[in-house]
Amino acid sequence: MRALVHTAPYVMELQEWPIPEYGPDDLLVRVKACAICGSDIKGYSGKTGRRQPPIVMGHEAAGIVEAVGENVTTFAPGDRVTFDSTIYCLRCAYCLTGHYNLCENRQVLGVSEGTYRRHGAMADYVVVPHWIAVHLPENLSFAQGALVETTSIGVHAANRLPLQLNDTVAIVGAGAVGLVALQAIRLKGAGKVVITDLSPARLELARQLGADAALRADDPDLEARVRQIIGPRGADAVIEAVGLPSTVETALAWTRPGGALALIGNVTPRIEANWQSIISREITLYGVCASNGEIPDCVDLIAAGRITVDPLISEYVRLEDGQAVFDRLYKGVEGNIRSVFIFD
Repeated sequence: MRALVHTAPYVMELQEWPIPEYGPDDLLVRVKACAICGSDIKGYSGKTGRRQPPIVMGHEAAGIVEAVGENVTTFAPGDRVTFDSTIYCLRCAYCLTGHYNLCENRQVLGVSEGTYRRHGAMADYVVVPHWIAVHLPENLSFAQGALVETTSIGVHAANRLPLQLNDTVAIVGAGAVGLVALQAIRLKGAGKVVITDLSPARLELARQLGADAALRADDPDLEARVRQIIGPRGADAVIEAVGLPSTVETALAWTRPGGALALIGNVTPRIEANWQSIISREITLYGVCASNGEIPDCVDLIAAGRITVDPLISEYVRLEDGQAVFDRLYKGVEGNIRSVFIFD
């Protein structure tokens, strides 16, 4: 099979690999679409430590079941599927209490961070345990199916927040997850919603997806314009979807006393925060780690048109062009949200 292999910093090689072996609880999936996550682009530089070569990246994908293990009864060859990016064990204390994203034996598709190496879906075939897979309805394309994992993170962030009807919400970052979170909090009944980003194209898309205001993060009047929307007290809930010290500081400042701040951005390992502000204003912080069982709901929401992912797909690309695609995306492409590999 073809596999796009990260073999060194800034190097992506198309290689011939054997079709992976699958176990009794696994699905062998013939990949039909695989999206490139921002974490893949950062990982290809070799700076994050989470894509240690050699590794086949790719954790946002969909395809067709080619074969099933002997213990699998809920899937059959020919089924259209998508799947979670988190591989959890179903046996540890966290899994047994329904906290699958906190699994003690957690692995992530397409990641090699030193303690494990789990090859992902930037290849013709990928193996996943059957319990992380979900049937993909016929009215969803494989490209839409590849965006289900991204959708689940934004939905999980909305689920973590204690939103009440008509709450005011601010979102820092209009990337794929921020734009999904925007749609998800609307479904939860959010009132006024303001979102910020540096990209004019992403901000325009945010307006189309329901933001009351979409503002440039480098606008010199940003603070005053945001306060006009969220009020002098601040927003009832804030979602931080970038992960830089400056954006976390901004998100905290916009959270009202007694409010909630959901932290999704995971770029910087350590960030200094105004601890006294958090304590004295009794801010509740919610870490958002991947998703936790939201994959089936996200398939239903996309299929029903209640969350739309088509505008998040910026381009379709070929596995054969993987090196050039990664080089281009790493340099930065204005407005790009998701590039999706399409397999013949």
